[in-house]
Amino acid sequence: MYARSSAVYIDEMGYAMSRLDIDSILCEDGSAIHEDSSSGQTKRQLKNLDNEIAQITKLKSTPHQQLALVGCGRVELPVSPVKMLAGRESNYSGRGRFSSADRCHLLSRYLPVNGPWLIDQMSSRAYVSQFSTDGSLFIAGFQGSHVRIYNVDKGWKVQKNILAKNLRWTITDTSLSPDQCYLVYASMSPIVHIVNVGSTETESLANVTEIHDGLDFSSHDDGGYSFGIFSVKFSKDGRELVAGSSGDSIHVYDLEANKLSLRILAHTSDVNTVCFADETSHLIYSGSDDSFCKVWDRRCLIKGKPAGVLMGHLEGITFIDTRGDGRYFISNSKDQTIKLWDIRKMSSNVTCNPGYRSYEWDYRWMDYPPQAKDLNHPGDQSVATYRGHSVLRTLIHCYFSPDFSTGQKYIYTGSHNACVYIYDLVSGAQVATLKHHKSPVRDCSWHPFQTMLVSSSWDGDIAKWEFAASGDIAASSTQKRAWRRHFYEDYL
Repeated sequence: MYARSSAVYIDEMGYAMSRLDIDSILCEDGSAIHEDSSSGQTKRQLKNLDNEIAQITKLKSTPHQQLALVGCGRVELPVSPVKMLAGRESNYSGRGRFSSADRCHLLSRYLPVNGPWLIDQMSSRAYVSQFSTDGSLFIAGFQGSHVRIYNVDKGWKVQKNILAKNLRWTITDTSLSPDQCYLVYASMSPIVHIVNVGSTETESLANVTEIHDGLDFSSHDDGGYSFGIFSVKFSKDGRELVAGSSGDSIHVYDLEANKLSLRILAHTSDVNTVCFADETSHLIYSGSDDSFCKVWDRRCLIKGKPAGVLMGHLEGITFIDTRGDGRYFISNSKDQTIKLWDIRKMSSNVTCNPGYRSYEWDYRWMDYPPQAKDLNHPGDQSVATYRGHSVLRTLIHCYFSPDFSTGQKYIYTGSHNACVYIYDLVSGAQVATLKHHKSPVRDCSWHPFQTMLVSSSWDGDIAKWEFAASGDIAASSTQKRAWRRHFYEDYL
């Protein structure tokens, strides 16, 4: 496939630089104004962004002060790769290696904006796609009953081709266990299936070549009502699963006991997204079509009441991604925004939204009403709001960029207009737009260590984007080996 490339430049080491590098050189303090290439409108920096998250993010990618010093003790950012490498080789820190902030200062400038290169093309819509925690595997789920697991380290070879059992409508979500031995997949059914990924069989046909055990997420008080699972996630220890359903509920499944351990009637509409807040799995975040994000503390659940509610979206929540610190998370919404939240700002409870909506629409087949684009929630509790992408037709996913390579400096999301958008977390600037697909991009995933992003779309394409440019400005194999040696192998 022809690799469509964004405007790129060459730095002094011969590496491709995105426009972000040039902008950051011109204005490191985040006051630069970035143009939205999709609309021609200008995206200005956020105002009154919570100081703590801004400072935390800045610290995660600020290099050692000795590297940033120039004449007369003046600090100059960003620091060039040559200067940083020279400083490391001269052992400026006494450790003989980069700190995590040094590493992020360098790698966060090299966005995966070049390409794409086609990994796979299916005849059915791609709904979910994610890298494994170590980046060695990539999982993609399709409406046509297939879940494919690709071995990234072996040239994206299909390691497992799973044909789903009892599929209803589509694969709505998948999750890989922390030890990468098991994968669960969900559809519009209360039964979530679990597959042994570590087996030698490449073709995994349900109950023919392999057993796809069914985990029943229904309970006695469901009244025989059949619901669908929109979201399912493993806990960090791999012992539990949390799921959100069309039954307005959150479900927790104990894998060791092989039974449902908790069901909460959590919202007044579909629970489209759930996740554990951090490694402890005590806190659960949920988002619903009722427009609320809720926080649940399993240590003190009283009559099924949340620990707190966060309001600010005007329409349903399509996805939530945790920062992993038990404090911050982001949500994507049908009101065409991503919001950043601090759970310390949550309210004890909210019974209903104020009557601000004077229109009727359905995101599945209608465009967002023009009169709604300028509306703001009167009680918005979010820390920041990001606009530019489109959330229509399907539950579009959004994420924090990887901690290892970027210090979670960015937010990225799929979009109904067939693009992937990357925003600067602190400034709110739209720093990149990836264009290739012909249908909505429902999911996308940034490699946890490498500067690589993979997008999956309803057009059936699984496409890979990297920082390395194509054609005349592609990095040589020698440069790529040097890059890996300098920035990856010391840490993996």
